[in-house]
Amino acid sequence: MRVAVAFDHRGTKLRDRVLSEVAELGHEPVDLGTDDPTVRIDYPDKAAEVARSVLAGDAERGILVCGSGVGASVAACKIAGIRAAICHDVYSAHQGVEHDDMNVLCLGSEVIGAELAADLIGAYLGARFDGGERFVRRLEKVKALEEGH
Repeated sequence: MRVAVAFDHRGTKLRDRVLSEVAELGHEPVDLGTDDPTVRIDYPDKAAEVARSVLAGDAERGILVCGSGVGASVAACKIAGIRAAICHDVYSAHQGVEHDDMNVLCLGSEVIGAELAADLIGAYLGARFDGGERFVRRLEKVKALEEGH
């Protein structure tokens, strides 16, 4: 699958490993930058780029990396149709897809190292939405929240 991947200036610490792990797993990374830790790049801008890529169908999923993962997650979740979560454990990385149809994984480069990031990406990209009635029902409720109901 095509995976939109973006980093703010603090997220660049994991950049090489994240991009290589996506490719090593047989997926195509769509590199949305940045690669320069000295130039401040705001995480909401990167969240918007990843969201546009996923919503337009240019990528099936996204990965956002900032310092803590929190800001990227908060920003991405403001965009209708994006289901982003910060996951720093393997269970959440796959369960978020299986039960919640998570389409953007957020990671914190100041919180986790490259090896754990690789494990999380493998779990996230290897997971598929369960599609069970209870999960679909819950997603419909999330969509209603996005629409202001």
